[in-house]
Amino acid sequence: MTLTLRYAARSDRGLIREGNQDSVYAGPRLLAVADGMGGMAAGDVASNLAIAAMAQLDEDVPGDALVDALRGAVDTANQNLRDAVDANPALEGMGTTLTGILFSGSKLAMVHVGDSRAYLLRGDEFVQVTKDDTYVQMLVDEGRITEEEASVHPQRSLLIRALQGSDVDPTYSVRPAVVGDRYLICSDGLSGPVSDDSIAATLRDYPDPDECAERLLQLALRGGGPDNITVIVADITDQDIIEGRPVVGGAASNDRSIKDRIESTPATRASALTPRPASADSDDEDEPSDDPKRHHGRTLLLLGILVVLLAGGLFYGWSYTQSRYYVGVDDANQVAIYQGVPGKIVGLHLSSVYRTTDLHLGQLTSSDQELVKQTIPVGSLGDANQAVDKLRIDQVNGPGAPVGCQPSPSPSVGPLPSGAPTPSGGSTTATPTTPTGKPSGTGTAAVVPTPRGTGRTPVTPKPTTAPTTTTPSPSLPAAPSPSPSC
Repeated sequence: MTLTLRYAARSDRGLIREGNQDSVYAGPRLLAVADGMGGMAAGDVASNLAIAAMAQLDEDVPGDALVDALRGAVDTANQNLRDAVDANPALEGMGTTLTGILFSGSKLAMVHVGDSRAYLLRGDEFVQVTKDDTYVQMLVDEGRITEEEASVHPQRSLLIRALQGSDVDPTYSVRPAVVGDRYLICSDGLSGPVSDDSIAATLRDYPDPDECAERLLQLALRGGGPDNITVIVADITDQDIIEGRPVVGGAASNDRSIKDRIESTPATRASALTPRPASADSDDEDEPSDDPKRHHGRTLLLLGILVVLLAGGLFYGWSYTQSRYYVGVDDANQVAIYQGVPGKIVGLHLSSVYRTTDLHLGQLTSSDQELVKQTIPVGSLGDANQAVDKLRIDQVNGPGAPVGCQPSPSPSVGPLPSGAPTPSGGSTTATPTTPTGKPSGTGTAAVVPTPRGTGRTPVTPKPTTAPTTTTPSPSLPAAPSPSPSC
């Protein structure tokens, strides 16, 4: 029985990193992930060199030679790293992780160094088949910390083994190929923000490798995407399927030598005749795909622009309302000047009491009461003050009196007892004379005494213009009708 691999791969720089230092290769015989180490110089160069060396293995390799083939590729990768540093000392310190599977049809061999991971889902059993080459994992193995403490340890990303061009002893293993087995190889950009339980559930819930790889990538992005994210999902199947075109992603996608080799493989030629659904990673320039991260960034940008426009519109609208005033009545039925405009939006009142006057609603005329209840819109604060003054005038003189005029009392005319004090406070003062020429008093108005023996009541003569002589006419001013003085 011939077994084949059905696979899909994704690689994304995440939401924080400026570039992608991961590299990935997924083909009919080889699955490999390399993570250029963060904090080290030229991690993308290191991961690319490792994948370029591994890509040569994507061909038929006898089952008993799988480990030797992997060891030879790792040695080549290490030598290439050493040569790159010798040619360019600025690259000193670069390094990469490497986790790969070489498949022969009946068995598979695995190589592992660093903290990228390989998982196996067999039936309902989900296990991590690699062990992290990290400082915190060493502490866990020694019993000094727990797995839970290791997940939040500040030095959880500190590697104790990696490919750096120096001598290193990766972990090699061989296991049988079992139909139905599903393998996941990923960088810590997935295993960091996404829990093992979520990874296991996703591997179970998405039978199609391409959909599963996409879902895992989305989970990592939703988890914040703090690091580069690379995943390979591969199923071992006995179905008669055409081998798919190899997928290269991340930093390795720019390596022309890898692409040229891919174009010459039998799998590529076969897939060109019968194209399979695209499973290219999101960073592969030659195989465009929906990049969820780019869509996510574009969505955030558009949302940001909308928020700014909305905030600007709200600020302008609010500023405009607060430049307006109106006269209304408050809860205590007092006439008040309001700043803003009547009404409210989503429970937010668009006005507030600026000043409460001493006018009560019940003191106003009926027509003014209705106006105030419906509010009197004005433009400025000065206009609002004038509207209140108008209400005061209407309160005393009735509707229609000009704003700014105040009523003045009118003197009354009538007989006054001899010697009685005259009213004070008029606008006109007259000093009439008696028939003998003696003044009878001073004040705003005076009366002419009745001549003896006539029996007639006093008569108010028509007002005359005061003479310029020192002796005024014995006439009295006429009683004016009430009128406002302006």
